[in-house]
Amino acid sequence: MSKMYSTANLSDKELKEQGNRLFSLHKYEDAANCYTKAIIKNPDQALYFTNRALCHLKLKRWESVCQDCRRALDIDPCLMKGHFFLGLALLELELYDEAVKHLQRAVDLAKEQKLNYGDDITSVLRQARKRRFQIREEQRIAQDIELQTYLNQLIIDDAKRNLTTLQEQESEKDSDAEASSTEFAMRKEEIEEKRDTCITRLNDLFAKVDDRRRKREVPDYLCGKISFEILQEPVITPSGITYERKDIEEHLQRIGQFDPVTRVHLTQDQLIPNLAMKEVVDTFLQENEWALYY
Repeated sequence: MSKMYSTANLSDKELKEQGNRLFSLHKYEDAANCYTKAIIKNPDQALYFTNRALCHLKLKRWESVCQDCRRALDIDPCLMKGHFFLGLALLELELYDEAVKHLQRAVDLAKEQKLNYGDDITSVLRQARKRRFQIREEQRIAQDIELQTYLNQLIIDDAKRNLTTLQEQESEKDSDAEASSTEFAMRKEEIEEKRDTCITRLNDLFAKVDDRRRKREVPDYLCGKISFEILQEPVITPSGITYERKDIEEHLQRIGQFDPVTRVHLTQDQLIPNLAMKEVVDTFLQENEWALYY
């Protein structure tokens, strides 16, 4: 190994710093080796594990990312990076439920610790929720198709049994052949007509369910007046207008201190959380999970 990468006499902090330099040069394998040596010297430093986990992320070693992040979180359960990197790896491993759990925890910790990661974490969280929803939606559709096929078959089998019974009853009769034949034909037609009607109504019912899925819409009153996205943190102004907090705060800082709709003077300290609207939005999202990706 060259003198540049010599690590024999370095402390764990120096090894970490050398790993950081190598990482910045995109030498992820070498950086991971430095973090490994730092961990050997100080296995109680959670950040060394998340640093190595980030190298594994770059190298697409998802299982190794999970192992390092879990070890980091054992040391520090409130380590935001540990939850974030773990969520990323779980997303790649298609373990969506657990990915969503850790990504949501990362979002909450970033807010609590006032860490500025922009929309990076929330963007990945939305992606994980969307993939999870798509999987569940595919499962629901498959289950609906299976149920529809099963019910159609039940209707057909029931009609077959009724026709068989009718045939047996007809063969046992010793009456006028013409009258018996007419009655048999009428009852046979009734059974077949009932079968066809039931199948048509059943398939129409399932078609309406599919149609509702295709026509999903979010009511306008649940969307912000500036971004037109679903309200997440609604606040209300003295004028009675509800906005998404980040949108109205950005407006006040960049455009001017006035209500965008009423044009009345408005300052940030006048914004009040709209708890009633928040409850309405949360209820809607619980009943319409697809809207999370609207």
